[in-house]
Amino acid sequence: MSVSKSTLRLAAVASAAALALAGCASATESVGSTGDSAAPGKGTKAVGFIMVGPKDDFGYNQAVYEGSQVIKKEFPDLDVLTAENVPEDDTAATTMEQMIDKGAKLIFATSYGHLDAAMKVAAAHPDVVVVQQGNTISGAVPKNAGTYFGTVYEPMYLAGIAAGASTKTNKLGYVYAFPIPQTIANIDAFERGAQSVNPKAETITVSTSSWCDPGKQQAAAASLLSQHVDVLTQHQDCTATVIQAAEKAGAMTVGYHADASSLAPKGWLTGAVWNWGPLYTDIVKTVLAGDFVGSKFNANYRVGYKTGTNPFVLAGFGPDVSADAKAKIDAAQKWLGTDAGSPFVGPVEDQSGKVVIKAGTVPTYAQNDALSFFVKGVVGKLAK
Repeated sequence: MSVSKSTLRLAAVASAAALALAGCASATESVGSTGDSAAPGKGTKAVGFIMVGPKDDFGYNQAVYEGSQVIKKEFPDLDVLTAENVPEDDTAATTMEQMIDKGAKLIFATSYGHLDAAMKVAAAHPDVVVVQQGNTISGAVPKNAGTYFGTVYEPMYLAGIAAGASTKTNKLGYVYAFPIPQTIANIDAFERGAQSVNPKAETITVSTSSWCDPGKQQAAAASLLSQHVDVLTQHQDCTATVIQAAEKAGAMTVGYHADASSLAPKGWLTGAVWNWGPLYTDIVKTVLAGDFVGSKFNANYRVGYKTGTNPFVLAGFGPDVSADAKAKIDAAQKWLGTDAGSPFVGPVEDQSGKVVIKAGTVPTYAQNDALSFFVKGVVGKLAK
C-alpha cells in the first residue's frame, strides 16, 4: 500500500519519499458501451482494480488480487480488469482512464497513495464510481467517490498476544515503511496485545521508507535479529523477505496482509490477513443497484470486529502458540467486538509515559485512524 508525499501532507503525518515502481500491466479485454446512467456506476459492465505492486507478493497486493478474483467469480457477467505495479503518480490516473475506456464504471484504487489520482478521475467522470482503499477524504465527499478500510490493528493486537506469549527474549521486532496512521495503529496495537499477556515485552521498530524493497527489508531484519529479537513482524507490502529471514535465523514470525505460513513452517505464529472478497462484493452490489450515492461506502467507511463484514481474518496458528495463548486470543477477539473492547482502551501512555488516552476511554475507529504516537513499550522514533 503505497503513499506519496502529497498524500502524507494531506493526512497530516510526516512526509516520506515516494515509492517509485515502474510498469503497468492492465487487462486487455474490451467491453461495449455502457450507455448513460443517472446513478454513478449504474449499468457497469466492467470493474477495475489498480495495485501498486505485483499480485503475487505474499502481501498487500496479493490480497487485493485475490479479492478481485472473488468478484470475477461472483459476477460472471462483469469484466474484471486488473493492473499491477501502478505507481502513485499520474500513471495511476492514466491507468484508471484506460479502464474507463474499456467500460469500467467502478474502479478500486487500492494504494494509500492512489487517493489524489482517484479523486482526479472521479471529478472528471461523475458517472464512474471510484473507491480508494485505506486513505480518507477530508471535507465534502464527491457523490461518486469514497474510501474504505478495515480496522486491521485489531487482529494485529491479537497477533501481539501470540507474540508476547511466545517470546523468550521479550524483544519483538517490527519492520515498517512510513509513519502513516495505519502503520502507527498496527505497531501500537501489536505492542499493546503483547503487553496484555507479557508486561516485559517491547517492540523494536525499524523503518525502510519503502513499501517493498527486499534489500532494505533484509537489512532491517538483520538489525533486529542482532538485538536478540525472537519474533519479527512487519507492515510492508511484500512480506516474503522478512518472514524468510526470521525462519532462517530460527526466530518466530507474525505475518501481515496475506497468509505466508508456507514460508515459515517452524517459526510461524499467526498473522493478520486481508480477506477483501466479501467487502468488495458488497460494494459491487451497491453500485450495480444504483445505490452508491448516500450509501455507507460514499464516505470514509471502516469495518472491524464491532461492525461485521470484516475484511480480515486471523491466520492459522503455528506450533509455538500454546493452548493458553489461543484461549486468550479467542477471548480477546470476542472482547474487541463489544462496545468496551479496543486495543487502545485507556489508560494509554506514549513513549514518554504521558497519558494520551484517559482511563476507561474507548476511542472510536475514526480516532484510531488518526493515531500519531508510539505507545509505551515501543522502541524507536517515528520515521521522518
